Amino acid sequence: MTHSAKHRRWLLPIAFMSATGLLLAGCSNGSSDSETGGGDAAADCADYEQYGTFDGDEVEVYATIVDVEADQLQQSWADFEDCTGITVKYNGDQEFETQINVRVEGGSPPDLAIIPQPGLLQRMIDTGKVVDPPQSVEDNVDKWWSESWKTYGSKDGKFYAAPLMASVKGWVWYSPADFTDRGVEPPKTLDELNSLTAELAKDNSSDTYRPWCVGFESGTATGWPGTDWIEDYVLRQQGPEVYDKWVAGEVKFDSDEIRQAFDSVGEIILDPVNVNGGFGDVKTINSTTFQDAGLAILDGNCSLHHQASFYEAQWPEGTKVAEDGDVWAFLLPNEEEGQGDAVTGGGEFVAAFSDSKATQALQTYLSSDLWANNRVKLGGVISANKGLDPNNAQSPIGKEAVRILQDDKTTFRFDASDLMPAAVGSASFWTGIVDWVNGESTDKVLQGIDATWP
Repeated sequence: MTHSAKHRRWLLPIAFMSATGLLLAGCSNGSSDSETGGGDAAADCADYEQYGTFDGDEVEVYATIVDVEADQLQQSWADFEDCTGITVKYNGDQEFETQINVRVEGGSPPDLAIIPQPGLLQRMIDTGKVVDPPQSVEDNVDKWWSESWKTYGSKDGKFYAAPLMASVKGWVWYSPADFTDRGVEPPKTLDELNSLTAELAKDNSSDTYRPWCVGFESGTATGWPGTDWIEDYVLRQQGPEVYDKWVAGEVKFDSDEIRQAFDSVGEIILDPVNVNGGFGDVKTINSTTFQDAGLAILDGNCSLHHQASFYEAQWPEGTKVAEDGDVWAFLLPNEEEGQGDAVTGGGEFVAAFSDSKATQALQTYLSSDLWANNRVKLGGVISANKGLDPNNAQSPIGKEAVRILQDDKTTFRFDASDLMPAAVGSASFWTGIVDWVNGESTDKVLQGIDATWP
């Protein structure tokens, strides 16, 4: 994962005057019909006239994104650079989450920072160094994102940072051929998921096969895939109101609501009849990497693996990911059939530490559907921007994830552990999951996590 242990990682014009002119509010023009491809061919600068022209201005963008994804990110604004005259200086740093604090406190912040967690964004806003975005950015967000996404980029009701990319969690990966051979289908409710698990467990004909393969190992972040399980169940069983109160600390871990999620997940992953296909007993969940865990599906050692959309990149080269392919995925269902999708996920936010006209021009472009379509065409990521053409996603699972994010019936909530205080979300919640898998009682785990809440 290129972001961190847990993260991967427009129809009315916005008019930008020249670098010395005014930024006018509005929305950028749609890109779905544009043939621009993020630098693959000569740019149609008509798409970029709204951002103005500049004479060698430079804007630094600082983020966690490295390697191939960083190359694609830079390609996504290549036409913008050619047409505006702005040079974008990109700085990718895997130590970003530590170094952004150092840079801001030391008086040398970047012009723009792509921040992978709402909690970190809130801490940056608290420094007083994040500058107000131009009205054009807020107008884009109002038009192209849901209210919840705007809320994650705001503090105390004031908007600061536009969303950028997104991920959808809560997928259950499986082999369509395996399901056909076993005469089973993807479940439509959580009860049906339990029934499916029980049906598959009847075929534990070898020492290696189990219905589920699960892996929570991730170096110093071991345990985080287990928090995703809990978060998915809390949202589906209790709804968004309880989920939000849990994130805010108003609903404790040691409450009936959160305990129900732990009990439901435990019925699956703590039962040796159900796990850990191809790897061993329940405790091997903590020693099996999240990257390797799902691969047991291809070996026939398990049938189900719970992991986010980014897991598509873990399948070996040549694996066909499609409904009629080697592997596919269904979204973890709700308690009742017919409800809109309830999904957890992640994403990034673009915060500014400079109010230069060039910075504002780039900030507005990054909040536009023009950028979203240019970037997604390049592959590897998706966005919750409603101006994104789902057909620009480079894989079937990507197209389905975009459809889910754009559906007005979808209930979306950001990954809870990313929203919680760091002492909980990226510490005691993770370690509590590890202890739980190792046999610690649910009571002790939940009370222990609550004890760390600031």
